[in-house]
Amino acid sequence: MPSLHISRRTFVGATGALLAPAFLAEARAQSLTPVSYQIGWLPQPDKGGLYQALATGLYREAGLDVEIRPGGPQLNVVQIFMAGRVDFADTDSFRPLNFVKEGLPGIAVAAFGQKSLNVMMSHPGTGHDTLAALKGKPVLVSPIGRTTYWPWLRAKFGLSDDQIRPYAFNLATFLADSQISREGFITSEPFDARKAGMTPVVHLLADHGYSNYSNVMLASPKMVADRPGVVQRFVDATARGWKSYVYGDPTPGNALIKKGNPDLTDEKIAYAIGVMRSARILESPDAASGGIGAMTDARWKTFYDEMAAVGALPSGLDPRKAYTTQFVNKRAAVL
Repeated sequence: MPSLHISRRTFVGATGALLAPAFLAEARAQSLTPVSYQIGWLPQPDKGGLYQALATGLYREAGLDVEIRPGGPQLNVVQIFMAGRVDFADTDSFRPLNFVKEGLPGIAVAAFGQKSLNVMMSHPGTGHDTLAALKGKPVLVSPIGRTTYWPWLRAKFGLSDDQIRPYAFNLATFLADSQISREGFITSEPFDARKAGMTPVVHLLADHGYSNYSNVMLASPKMVADRPGVVQRFVDATARGWKSYVYGDPTPGNALIKKGNPDLTDEKIAYAIGVMRSARILESPDAASGGIGAMTDARWKTFYDEMAAVGALPSGLDPRKAYTTQFVNKRAAVL
């Protein structure tokens, strides 16, 4: 009868072989660097590159354990970022420049939206076919819009503050009055208007000279100084996520977005991705040469000069304090 004796060495070797995959997976998970990123609203396609990078494992491949924290109407992204409760936050060009004005710490490290998503939306058949035609007409403008794009619109197209009406976080006021125009994002409000039975005239401000970056990644100066490798890996993986999401198969990212925001329909998601592609939101000559997320001194100076000229920011600031190009223009994801 064969012996049933198994030596300790044999047992340890056999069980070690069985446990190795699980053990190594846990060890790899423990070796990942935690990173948190705060967005301003619920998960949306206009943040899709982040979710795509998370869903497809691009962040894990970069050695990162990324948490994307959703926002909401009562959440103050600046306060959360300034309190050090997150490593990175989502913003645009204006906020880092305003940080310079206020003496607050915050540095833009990448700009995944080469165009602003801001639009002005009007009713068809009313003559509101240009931004200049909105002069003297009522416009729904949010408090943030009044300090960012509105001074630019006012100076460039002759609009005035007495046109502003209280901003409604729904389409009802806009739909009820054909003379009213309203702000929005190209990825959202035009779709909602169409679903309500009206095809709006959409003015993408970026196509009229508004040079604000969107989907800007904001980091603390301490993060940039002390953990540049983490910043670089996060920027590069996010750039690859954006390329995959907008120009590849967005299914993995969409699954995560819908999990965090189940009210989103597949139709609205598809619209948002399509319009980001057709409006070339991620594209520019700078991105063509340097890759998705590109930033340049010239572009930042142009935007600052525009904002200072219309009184949205004070003159005399050094815009170079608002950003660093240390982590971009390296062709991590080129279209």
